[in-house]
Amino acid sequence: MATVVERIKVIDADSHISEPEDLWTSRVSRRKWGDLVPHVKFDPEINEDRWYMGGHRAGPTAVAAMAGWTDPPPDHPPSLPQADHGAFSVGARLQRMDEYGIHSQVIYPNVGGFGSGNFLRLKEPELMAECVRAYNDFLIEWTEPASERFIPIMATPFWDVDLCVTEMQRAAKRGHKGVLMTSQPHFFGFPHLTDRQWDPLWAQAQELGLSINFHIGSGDLSVIRDTDVNNGRQAAFAKATVQMFLDNSTAVMDVILSGICHRFPELKFVSVESGVGWVPFLLEAMDWQWVNSGCRAEHPEMELLPSEYFRRQCYACFWFERGSAIKAIEQIGADNILYETDFPHPTSMSPGPNTTAIYPKDFIEQELSGLSEDVLRKILHDNSAAVYGVA
Repeated sequence: MATVVERIKVIDADSHISEPEDLWTSRVSRRKWGDLVPHVKFDPEINEDRWYMGGHRAGPTAVAAMAGWTDPPPDHPPSLPQADHGAFSVGARLQRMDEYGIHSQVIYPNVGGFGSGNFLRLKEPELMAECVRAYNDFLIEWTEPASERFIPIMATPFWDVDLCVTEMQRAAKRGHKGVLMTSQPHFFGFPHLTDRQWDPLWAQAQELGLSINFHIGSGDLSVIRDTDVNNGRQAAFAKATVQMFLDNSTAVMDVILSGICHRFPELKFVSVESGVGWVPFLLEAMDWQWVNSGCRAEHPEMELLPSEYFRRQCYACFWFERGSAIKAIEQIGADNILYETDFPHPTSMSPGPNTTAIYPKDFIEQELSGLSEDVLRKILHDNSAAVYGVA
């Protein structure tokens, strides 16, 4: 019998592009903006190439390109040429996808941040907007050689809601299939996600048929920078990443319990790179507290239970989970679960000398092939295809 990945065109719901060093310098005027434009130069303090945003130091160029690397995180390749070329070369990416058993990938950024918050370092609103547009245009052009195998997600200038709406319209026309949004705008000094200020953004996404995607690490990253390392760098990194996985549960609660899902019933929300094992507990806890705390009387307009809003509009992605993913599927069904690889990030399903990850095609065969064909098709292809409007 054919293997699962031979029978089903697997959609990877979360992967990343390691942006080329000239992405912004080739598209944004340095004559006008000078060194404020995001650029790369060698940093002797770390003996690596590093990104500079708004004239300030940002992350090393290959910090997120860990696929197959020789040392465990937070160590990483010292430069992009020394990393897996699938992190930044479309040809190498397609080759890696074929090796992994992946038909198509949803593509997220690195440098601008997992919610576009890093662009705020530029300080100049006009430059910030230019850099968002430059990234969105780059991603469409990067995916064009095999557009049927890539699902581009647009960055957003969330700090300006009107501008955000305009960019959503422009980027959607260019071919973007979803919206990247920070789950913690309040961390950057803007209203909380539940504030009505964001309603025009939700309304525009709903009108365009675009999902809102909350990637982990889209707000406060102090958990990574400030974690106690008394137990070692690797232990600190492990704790910080797991905490970020669980932080996304707050975004799910925000969009449901604040009434966003109720007010925008056709809008889809995706919790990206956060796992699914915690979802059954979250749904049960929200339902219990919604009823137990008298919320039905306080909000009679919300006719559904929180878990029902989730099932109607929300999705969560998993990659390495075994038993907890199967249990989640058994408890809440398969309609709201997506599969991802997180390539080429430190936790990705990318085999190498310092990871327990196995090839995605082998993971799927070993851990998921016991599921029914209908369930497999939903979590590996159909759900993602519906959320992002692809075949």
